[in-house]
Amino acid sequence: MKSSVPKPLHRLAGRPMVAHVLHALSGMDPERVVVVVGFGAGEVTKGVDQHKPEGLKVLFAEQKQQRGTGDAVRAALSALPDVQGDDEEDSVIVAPGDTPLLSTETMRSLVDTHRRSGAAVTLLSARVADPSGYGRVVRDEAGSVLRIVEQRDATDEEHLIDEVNTSVYVFRRAFLAGAVGGLRPDNASQELYLTDVVAAARDGGWPVSCVEVTDPAEASGVNDRRQLAAAEAALRRRINETWMRRGVTMIDPAATYVDCTVELAGDVVLYPGTVLEGSTVVEAAAVVGPATHLVDCHVGAGARVEATYGRSVTVAAGVSVGPWAVLGPGDAIVGPGDAIPAAAGQRV
Repeated sequence: MKSSVPKPLHRLAGRPMVAHVLHALSGMDPERVVVVVGFGAGEVTKGVDQHKPEGLKVLFAEQKQQRGTGDAVRAALSALPDVQGDDEEDSVIVAPGDTPLLSTETMRSLVDTHRRSGAAVTLLSARVADPSGYGRVVRDEAGSVLRIVEQRDATDEEHLIDEVNTSVYVFRRAFLAGAVGGLRPDNASQELYLTDVVAAARDGGWPVSCVEVTDPAEASGVNDRRQLAAAEAALRRRINETWMRRGVTMIDPAATYVDCTVELAGDVVLYPGTVLEGSTVVEAAAVVGPATHLVDCHVGAGARVEATYGRSVTVAAGVSVGPWAVLGPGDAIVGPGDAIPAAAGQRV
């Protein structure tokens, strides 16, 4: 049986999981982004190149052996130019590729806190009802972060901590380069933990800061199909809310599915059971649904499409299509007075 663990190229709302992370980071206007690849590197590289934000400079680094998060960051740093000096503005953001709900706003807050505090490392934490499986954030009596302890290395008392590490950080570049070089696999997994860098910073007298994410779900990793479904639902809610704020009417948002790659104009109306995927474009005042599934289609202004399946079809402005239409590549473009091939089972 094949593994059911979701991979970075699993699609959510029309975009691979890792591409959602890249889009969140692109809002920070980074100089460059390094994606660390290992098994299936060719497939991941191709997927990233296809779905990365326009204008984002992405480099790739290979982690030849899966020796932990610290080793992955070592590989990433090897793809970056050598740092000169210790420029306080020279920061490195580290984020896992399986956190598709991560937002630019949260990343901006993390970086702003990091720069104001002058910290060597600033981590993003979350308070969760069930911290099982996560590294715990250990603080001293004054509330300062001491270290992060992984689940399998934690004591019984540390298991009770509900503040967890999200694996999202901002580092001072020069500090990080030296710290990962000193990591040792002295733990139950025999891996190089990036989390050990936090304790190394404290031990070396460097400031450590922390930002608690407002919505813990935003920084949750996707490790199984249940979490994949939850992330998909959250992304689609976010997408629908964005479009409704821009003037799109959704009769029942919970029963309306719009990919993040879809474009909608103002005054569009979407009825329940509408699924819009790929590069679909719906122009102003068009009405789509109910029970309509369009993939890579173009719906003209004022058109009406109901109870229809369409793929790679253009519906001209002002035209009504359906119910019970099936349109596909090679069909005639639907326009006023156009006939639809009867053999295709279409109705206008």
